[in-house]
Amino acid sequence: MPSTRLATLLANAIREQRHLRELSQRELADAAGISQAAVARIENGNRAPSISVLEALLAAMDVQLVVGVEPLDAHLDARIDDLAVRPIAERIEELGLDELLDRLPDFPQVLTGSTAALLQGAPVPVDAPEIALRWQDSKLFTRWLETNYGQRWNARWSEFGGVWLEPEEPGEHRWSTTYGEIRATMCDELPETIEVRHGRRSYQVVPLVELELTDARAAELLRRYRDRQLTSGG
Repeated sequence: MPSTRLATLLANAIREQRHLRELSQRELADAAGISQAAVARIENGNRAPSISVLEALLAAMDVQLVVGVEPLDAHLDARIDDLAVRPIAERIEELGLDELLDRLPDFPQVLTGSTAALLQGAPVPVDAPEIALRWQDSKLFTRWLETNYGQRWNARWSEFGGVWLEPEEPGEHRWSTTYGEIRATMCDELPETIEVRHGRRSYQVVPLVELELTDARAAELLRRYRDRQLTSGG
């Protein structure tokens, strides 16, 4: 089962409360009567805990859960509003984009998805750098992943690892590496790009108009951003 927003929220809450009390995962696990591995999985957001496990974890820290509701995807609109006032340079650094690009092997690649939208000024959330590369370069990419401790996303278990590393194998094109997470779109030929510049660096990116036609996730985020602009009179 894919990780859900609720699992992520619960993971953040448990991890934050544990850190406030200066507890290790082992200490919290012992107090709650579960395994340290279970605490690690819950805090990674890979698994949502059962109600009984959640109550045991919180009770071990002398807190309880308060449940509320909000309009669907209100968190996403709030995040877009927050990103709209942040400098692009700050977001590039936070993403670790330049370091990753400097470390990738010397084969043709372009930035796509939400990463390309970010570099063109759209305040859309970006969870990991997204590149497009050719199928003919997949073996070079695989060797780079092997060198940099790559692990491929395992959709069945909602965690990295346990599946074949190579892009040719079925599964999501998403990996964790020494330089953070990276996502890839594999294609026969690279899409047309434009060049954008930030600071002293130039980036080859897929234009926004093309993203809206070919990338459903980026298109939805761009639509939400424009809707926010209209709502706020921007």
